[in-house]
Amino acid sequence: MSLSDADVQKQIKHMMAFIEQEANEKAEEIDAKAEEEFNIEKGRLVQQQRLKIMEYYEKKEKQVELQKKIQSSNMLNQARLKVLKVREDHVKNVLDDARKKLSEISRDQGKYAGLLKLLISQGLYQLVETTVVIRARQADHPLIESLLPEIQDTYKEHTKKEATLKLDQDNYLAADSCGGVELLAHKGRIKIVNTLENRLELIAQQLIPEIRTALFGRNVNRKFTD
Repeated sequence: MSLSDADVQKQIKHMMAFIEQEANEKAEEIDAKAEEEFNIEKGRLVQQQRLKIMEYYEKKEKQVELQKKIQSSNMLNQARLKVLKVREDHVKNVLDDARKKLSEISRDQGKYAGLLKLLISQGLYQLVETTVVIRARQADHPLIESLLPEIQDTYKEHTKKEATLKLDQDNYLAADSCGGVELLAHKGRIKIVNTLENRLELIAQQLIPEIRTALFGRNVNRKFTD
């Protein structure tokens, strides 16, 4: 039995409809899979970029924090240096006041004469030389000359040795110095400095820790006071 043209056309249409349905289903399947893969890749890229952004800002935050610490440390150090500078200025002012008062000692000839006698005698006992040159302020020469005989006699009495003391007539201590003497032997190769400024400096080095404590209180962080 042969099929009519109408039956053939019907079967062809049926087959075409089936093929088209399968093609549509396959296309939908491909679209769904493509969309799923797109969403997965999009999510991966978004997460990757999110992590990069987070890492970037975490790094920036650490840099900012480090910069804040450095700046804070620098400011703290600057503040400490300023405090130390102010403290040292106060100590210097105390020592400057002491120097001003020291310059007034020579005005009292009685006290100054006794002080000169001690300074010259101390230098003699340190040098233990037979010939010693004394350098002083030019204005102090008359006073020192009046003291030399007694100083030499006392030295001889204590050491059983002679000492010839001479005033330096060519070189003097500065006129604006506080006073005192320098003792020289062996043409100046040996020198004892017993000026009032020098003695103040020696005492100041020993007393500066005590001066700081008196002015600012004890430093709890300081283990040593020298």
